[in-house]
Amino acid sequence: METIQNDSPKSHDLGNGKKQILLNAFDMSTVGHLSPGQWKNPVDKSATKRRLDYWIDLAKLLERGGINALFLADSYGGYDTYQGSVDECIRRAAQWPITDPTIPISAMASVTKNLSFAITASTSFEPPYLLAKRFSTLDHFTQGRIGWNIVTSWKKSAFKAIGLENPIEHDERYRQADEYLRVLYKLWESSWSPTALSLNPSLDQYVDPSQIRTINHQGKYFSLNAKHIVDPSPQRTPFLFQAGTSSAGSEFAATHAEAIFVSAHSPSVLRPKIAKIRSLAQAQGRDPRSIKFFATFTPIIAETDERAQGKFIELKKYASTIGGLVLVSGWTGIDLSKIPLDKEISKEDSAEENKVTSLLDNFTTASDEHPRWTPRLVAEHAAIGGLGPVSVGSPATVADELERWVKEADVDGFNIGYVTTPGTFEEVVDLLIPELRRRGIYPESQEEGLTAREKIYGKGQKELREDHVGSRYKYDVYVEDEPYVEPEEKEKAE
Repeated sequence: METIQNDSPKSHDLGNGKKQILLNAFDMSTVGHLSPGQWKNPVDKSATKRRLDYWIDLAKLLERGGINALFLADSYGGYDTYQGSVDECIRRAAQWPITDPTIPISAMASVTKNLSFAITASTSFEPPYLLAKRFSTLDHFTQGRIGWNIVTSWKKSAFKAIGLENPIEHDERYRQADEYLRVLYKLWESSWSPTALSLNPSLDQYVDPSQIRTINHQGKYFSLNAKHIVDPSPQRTPFLFQAGTSSAGSEFAATHAEAIFVSAHSPSVLRPKIAKIRSLAQAQGRDPRSIKFFATFTPIIAETDERAQGKFIELKKYASTIGGLVLVSGWTGIDLSKIPLDKEISKEDSAEENKVTSLLDNFTTASDEHPRWTPRLVAEHAAIGGLGPVSVGSPATVADELERWVKEADVDGFNIGYVTTPGTFEEVVDLLIPELRRRGIYPESQEEGLTAREKIYGKGQKELREDHVGSRYKYDVYVEDEPYVEPEEKEKAE
């Protein structure tokens, strides 16, 4: 793992020899995201997310601060591990109710020029053709500022909602997702020639049909016979995020992800996982530094450390401890209501097959910061910040912590979680970013008109990098795969 190259590409060197820190705002179209209970706080506007002006105002704020992207989580079912019921999830508004995150994107894009948008969508519930159409449309409407956070779904309640009794087994989900991505590359990269859109009024021709390829995919999980119905968008393939660092998730990420969303309470827990994915990517011929890692991070910022601590004490008054336990129980598959408060949590406590394996690791892996995890300790952490570290202090204190994580965990940036919204994001824009700029690790301004991918890799890199697997599917080099044959049928034929 020590053979990994120095940072490349160079787009994050700000010209002063220092590496740029990338910041995304982390939100969800729900009342209680990672800090359930704050809807009771008079300064919090989480309960207004069903109004379009919440999203428009947030986009303007993030644009003003030069935030890289608004990263939107999503979920397809309630958390029902805690006490074996979804009731507490509903009662505490622990990521319930949830509206569709794609709907407000166009409105936000219309009031911004630089802000990118990363939307979570699952490979488990809809045909690739439908997702390809939706993301091509969004990439057009945002002028190339769209990203996709690829997830595989695991909640039993979500599968029941679409008529399936049980979720797909963990590693099988990633095998299915791998094929899903390859179908999408065929649609986004292979179907339309770069010159297919050929307006010729004299011939009454808008598109040359001879330059649009029909994709014939006959795979293990998906079959498709169609031309992509949307003309190539500015990026063709949206910028690809992925969440999950299990063994299967790491292999998938090393193959497909351009950026990876990671979560841990300690940089020492994250660093080996990040090193593993970079090493896997290098083995596939990819520049390991081209994969950007964003860690969850929740700041509570005020002008001084003392004022920030006072703010933290005030925020705790509104926190829903049960709501936090509902979320962590769902993520880990451990019903924390059944474990004695001071008993150390282990992987053996996870009685459910369906869970987020990487998050189970986070809550059962010891670190210097947390030598042992108990339900009492989880309860203290879960209600504010949920997934990752909470940093309380002045802009200088929080900036120091960000720099520590970059150095010790080898992350490239952060998904900034909020405690109250838009309060936390206002603190980041008005207090933290000026401090980062003073240190020379955050850009003063952004060039307008860049795509989501160009903002990461540099101007001119609108489409997938040449070392990315999706580039093998570009129109000029694409060769259709042979139809999938079941192993036993293949053996008979041989």
